[in-house]
Amino acid sequence: MADQTEHPFDVTEMDHLWIRMPDGVRLAARLWRPVTQRPVPAILEYIPYRKTDMVRARDERNHPFFAAHGYACIRVDMRGSGDSEGHMSDMYAPEELDDARQVIDWLAAQPWCNGRVGMFGTSWGGTASLQASANAPDALKATIAVCATHDRFEDDIHYMGGCVLTDTFEWGATLPSILASPPTQNVGAGWKTLWQERIENLSFPLENWLREDARGAYWRHGSVIHETDAFSVPILSVGGWSDRYSNSVMTMVDARPDLVWGVVGPWGHHYPDHGAPGPAIGFQRLALDWWDHWLKPDTPKTPDWPRLRVWLREFDTPGDTLVERQGNWIESGPTIEHVDPQTVSLTSLESSAGHEPWVLPNSRNVGQMSGDTGYFGRAGGLPLDQSDDDARSLVFETAPLSEDLVLCGAVDLTLSVDVKGYPAVVAARLSDVNASDEVARISYGVRNLALDENLDSRSHPDQTGRVDFSMRLHTTAYRVRKGHRLRLALSSGLWPHLHLHAPPQDIVIQDGALKLPVFNGATMDLSAQLPPPEPLPKKPSHKVVTSNNLVRWNKQIAGSHEIGWHQPMMLVFYPDIGTTFGYETRMSHTTSLDSHEHQRTQVDHRMVFERTDGTADVRVSLLASASRGVTTVHANLTATWNGAPFAARTWTIRHPAKGGIPERDDDS
Repeated sequence: MADQTEHPFDVTEMDHLWIRMPDGVRLAARLWRPVTQRPVPAILEYIPYRKTDMVRARDERNHPFFAAHGYACIRVDMRGSGDSEGHMSDMYAPEELDDARQVIDWLAAQPWCNGRVGMFGTSWGGTASLQASANAPDALKATIAVCATHDRFEDDIHYMGGCVLTDTFEWGATLPSILASPPTQNVGAGWKTLWQERIENLSFPLENWLREDARGAYWRHGSVIHETDAFSVPILSVGGWSDRYSNSVMTMVDARPDLVWGVVGPWGHHYPDHGAPGPAIGFQRLALDWWDHWLKPDTPKTPDWPRLRVWLREFDTPGDTLVERQGNWIESGPTIEHVDPQTVSLTSLESSAGHEPWVLPNSRNVGQMSGDTGYFGRAGGLPLDQSDDDARSLVFETAPLSEDLVLCGAVDLTLSVDVKGYPAVVAARLSDVNASDEVARISYGVRNLALDENLDSRSHPDQTGRVDFSMRLHTTAYRVRKGHRLRLALSSGLWPHLHLHAPPQDIVIQDGALKLPVFNGATMDLSAQLPPPEPLPKKPSHKVVTSNNLVRWNKQIAGSHEIGWHQPMMLVFYPDIGTTFGYETRMSHTTSLDSHEHQRTQVDHRMVFERTDGTADVRVSLLASASRGVTTVHANLTATWNGAPFAARTWTIRHPAKGGIPERDDDS
């Protein structure tokens, strides 16, 4: 008998089934259903991360739990990934969005479904859920988007403020290795033929990501911030302050307070039941409350939930890792209703360079204390004490505050500058300085001055002289305590976050101001606490074979500076399918001290699948180097089966070249 309190239903599982698309391509799925004769709502998670092995353990934290509470839950591999057929041309391609709608309609038509469907996911899956929420299919009634992007150009892994992120090279190596990994025997005896065809037709999306270096139609596609008017179902947007995608929550709540609810915690790129740094929350209980409200037809229309629930941070001694952040949960409505903007002129602050005009220091090493962007959710990588970076930057600082200052929203920075040439980049970091002169970063942002105000086009790539612009720092909820100081640090780069084709040119700042989102009135503690995390599943079906700690380094060697990290092989064994899955990644960034090569990034990613019928090993090695205004990317992919070569691919692209169009030289 099922536990009627904790798990009202027993659950049956189907490890593999097919869903046929209109063009004949079959998508592979894994299904959990409650044991009942009555039709129930369905919940979809739709991602390219291999249902059978890669994220099997994570799937089993969510889907069996929802199924035990009366929902049919399905995990679908996107076309061209895992056990699904077809090929993936790029992220968020039109066929991917079309497939999602077809799967929703398929679910609603099943005899075990009552016609009501929900959709959720984290990262890619969360973004896919947002995209499905615009002009949603009739059967889709609600979505949950965790660590999702609403703006693919400005708030994704590829660009920030119009500047290329080095994260895009890591993802440029990782995604092909995922898509080039072998289907399992679920697909039948022809799995090896499907594997061969998949590698032969494998795309290299990094080429598109570098070519499209302004917002444009390519990035607007799939960016829901440009179509919030089309949202037609309720959305629960969940983020973390340590995640690259944290901007999406407040932005979407402000844009559609009638349909979007938000939760932002202190964690990074994780489902929040495994949120780090903590405190984590019970995502499954939070989601169940959401599903019970929207997927059951007899619930009231408007839920009695705060529109926005956020972790109000305050000073933590900076460190690579934190177990739990200082602060508390607060609730509010849209930030626009609870903020009184306060403008602070740079001339009113104490400056490290005296009176205006201020010359922006042109140091290549500013940014090395910034940690990771937070996209990949790795262990550690939080911003360190900013003092060393600040010493190489232009700094503006308040006097010690006479009372607490609570910020809730995005800080806007406006500047008037003289540009001497291009590339011209401004990076801004806002920090909290305590009485001991420890410096904790609150928020940051960057801006490529070659792009127009909306980052849509290169409006003045050759213009020098006066440029007036504004930039928005990442959203935040932060209490600066009485006696602390607020510090703004400006620099002409942020290495190794940013990849520049050439060294930045000189910039002189004539004037500027900060607009602070000051929370109006007393902060309101949550009237009802968020649920605590639970150990799920109750009986894990996997065993961690190796769990090696990530290793980081920051060193100077022979006239160059290198920052990097290595995640040694992580292995997980799944006894029920007889498979051990493992992955390993190494990444390093090097900047040269001479004038020839500005910087380079090396990524090596490996995935291993030890199965009952043999072992597959897929590796991608990628080198991106910038020299004399051109970035060259060379990547190699190799796949072996039982130690013998199975397939290989190489790609070489150069950008910009020949009028800004990347040159391509690969094996296809």
